[in-house]
Amino acid sequence: MEASKIPHMITISKAAELTGVSYSYIRNLCLTRQIVFVKTGCKYLVNLEKLVEFFNGEQCETLSNKE
Repeated sequence: MEASKIPHMITISKAAELTGVSYSYIRNLCLTRQIVFVKTGCKYLVNLEKLVEFFNGEQCETLSNKE
């Protein structure tokens, strides 16, 4: 059985700090469902690996895009 990898989820603030992109831009990416995220209460947690893939120009398909 193949072990599944646990995604590295970070807050929008931390993502902005690590990438140098503004908080509002990353939040807008979440609101328009362009990146993979989870909303927990009022906090958004962004999948760091998928965010990096998005910035590198790779396609990112979220569950919401399938609906």
